Amino acid sequence: MKRQSKIKVLCVVFSFVYAVGYAQFNQNRTPEQYIAYKTLEPIVIDGYDSETSWNKAEWTSLFMDIEGHRKPQYDTQVKMLWDDQYYYILARMEEPHVWADLKQRDTIIYYNNDFEVFIDPDNDTFNYYELEINALNTVWDLFLSKPYREDSIVLNDYTITGLQSAVAIEGTLNNSNDIDTGWVLEIAIPFAALKTSYFQDNLPVDTFWRVNFSRVNWQHDLVNGRYMRKKDSNGKFLPEYNWVWSPIGVVNMHEPENWGYVYFSSKKIGSQDVFKIPQDEKVKAALYHLYKVQKDYYSRHKKWSESIENLTSKVIKVDGQVLKPKIDNHLTGFNISIISPYSEKTLIIKEDGEIISKD
Repeated sequence: MKRQSKIKVLCVVFSFVYAVGYAQFNQNRTPEQYIAYKTLEPIVIDGYDSETSWNKAEWTSLFMDIEGHRKPQYDTQVKMLWDDQYYYILARMEEPHVWADLKQRDTIIYYNNDFEVFIDPDNDTFNYYELEINALNTVWDLFLSKPYREDSIVLNDYTITGLQSAVAIEGTLNNSNDIDTGWVLEIAIPFAALKTSYFQDNLPVDTFWRVNFSRVNWQHDLVNGRYMRKKDSNGKFLPEYNWVWSPIGVVNMHEPENWGYVYFSSKKIGSQDVFKIPQDEKVKAALYHLYKVQKDYYSRHKKWSESIENLTSKVIKVDGQVLKPKIDNHLTGFNISIISPYSEKTLIIKEDGEIISKD
């Protein structure tokens, strides 16, 4: 997959950035968060937000550029709901030129303007799901065993069984003679399709998942009245714009540890609930940055560091609490562990980036 090779290169380029910027790991970027409430009625997936529940649901913050520095040219916002069967997503995208030409399922949908959903139910950066849909309602759904940076297995033939989606065009699709308002995408993802075992009960009642949304937009040309991705003077496609709900900091959506938090409240929409990101999540953030700095250390020294002091000279703090990480190297890699001062759990990150929590 071309996207895989592209992202591997990005991971190498940005490894040094993480090493340099490590000291501010928990200061500069807090992931977005959203409370998804239960629906009041069945949701009909037709691309229209006509249900009372959608009218009561709040929009997310406006999407930002993936690096988190710029406001995109066009607005994008999302609403979320859920019931005992489905996770519902409604995305509204401002777009004066709504176009798409990819019609085959599981083709590389982001070669068109598209909307993308990323879901990591158990928050360990492993075994996560990706869904991409264009304005023709053409679907590409994938399952990834782990992020591309760790030579993941990508199941391109994975299917979200029972997926429902619909697009409503606020304008005219593929018509270059007018100016459109945009397009709306409505999605229902069955929780059953996101199970990792037959008997797993993965209904997220009063708990959170790591989730992010991305919108890919391309500059375009008109060729014989048809929309096409724009090329430069050398005949190469100009780079796409990546607009996201929760900025990553680098041009790489495949960093689940930087996705947003969606809390699935058991309360009905119209009620009020409160969600606060657990402090252990900040401890995990410290572990992920140590993992990335350790990776950078290996790339420069061809061996793993045996001490935290080789990775940072700074005292590591979360909300005033000093963290005391420990490194244990072994034949196939390393473990970096921290005993959380908040939960007293031992949080461990492995050489492949997987997080383990032990009581």
